Amino acid sequence: MATPSSQSAPDPARDWLVLHHAAGIGGRTLRLLLDSFSGPSAILAATGTQLSAAGLSRPAIEALRESDSPGVASDLAWLQQPGNHILTWQHPHYPPLLKQLPDPPPLLYVHGDATLLSEPQLAMVGSRNPSASGQQTATDFARHLAAAGLVVTSGLALGIDTASHQGALDAGTATIAVMGTGLDRVYPASNRDLARRIAERGALVSEFPTGTPPLAENFPRRNRIISGLSLGTLVVEAALRSGSLISARLAAEQGREVFAIPGSIHNPLARGCHLLIRQGAKLVETAHDVIDELGPLASACQSDRADTDTPRDESGQLAEEYTQLLENMGFDPVPIDRLVTMSGLTPAEVSSMLLQLEMDGHVASSPGGIYNRLK
Repeated sequence: MATPSSQSAPDPARDWLVLHHAAGIGGRTLRLLLDSFSGPSAILAATGTQLSAAGLSRPAIEALRESDSPGVASDLAWLQQPGNHILTWQHPHYPPLLKQLPDPPPLLYVHGDATLLSEPQLAMVGSRNPSASGQQTATDFARHLAAAGLVVTSGLALGIDTASHQGALDAGTATIAVMGTGLDRVYPASNRDLARRIAERGALVSEFPTGTPPLAENFPRRNRIISGLSLGTLVVEAALRSGSLISARLAAEQGREVFAIPGSIHNPLARGCHLLIRQGAKLVETAHDVIDELGPLASACQSDRADTDTPRDESGQLAEEYTQLLENMGFDPVPIDRLVTMSGLTPAEVSSMLLQLEMDGHVASSPGGIYNRLK
């Protein structure tokens, strides 16, 4: 998938960054200004009287005159580095789903494949301290959903976020990490290697300028981007006070689907998911539940993939490689890693084939990445 080239002309990017860094000019104010002026350069060239007539306060007007902000210079230096992009509202690769929000970020910093932000996505969120089974469930679901054609989007946090990104990478697909810091920082630092691998195959995204530290107030704002980029949000494991419930609420307010995986009534990390289900979230047991609910766009992704990875040959019989995988399984429960070893296929290939076989009724999945042959 081709990526847009970094802006070679510095002036348009600089104008947007001056507005982005100016105190007192948030997204809503900038929208009002763009209704009155033809673009950022026209805003910066306007007189104080013109800006005041457009509704800008005196302190904000004065802030616009501070055009030599160190933050602007830092962002421009970052932009010149390979793989870095700034997507403004006017950029052709600004994600259309995010643009539908009442408060979309005026610009996004992206490291990696910026075109990926317009692909059909599923947000996956959950506890930072999940149970072992919850973590494995997130990895398994992400692997299957990514193999089905959805881009898995999460927040690079420890726990379910990390497992979700890892599952997508295991499937050999791209994944998107939306961060609550500037993209010159990685939080938590222990996920630095994961962030590098995500950037190589997918994208790191933030609305925050370079140098922004991991402040607590940044993460609810980060969560609205995770849900806003996505067709739906899947909550894997969450306590009643989990920040993941904020993401789910934002998704519902944005008119997106909300999914939740139930758990044991004795597991406090399942109570947030149970609450969401009582409030109307879709109860999810298999990856197919998500694919089935997301509607025509997600179904089209699944159909496109099925055209190239169909489990049947021209005569309508199960294709040879799928038959061989079923023979490797036998009729006893078997973990996916053993199937990888027995078949000699890659984890991505096995995950994709198992998803097709599950949807075709040949196998059933169980928590922990275990599969049973049905016929």
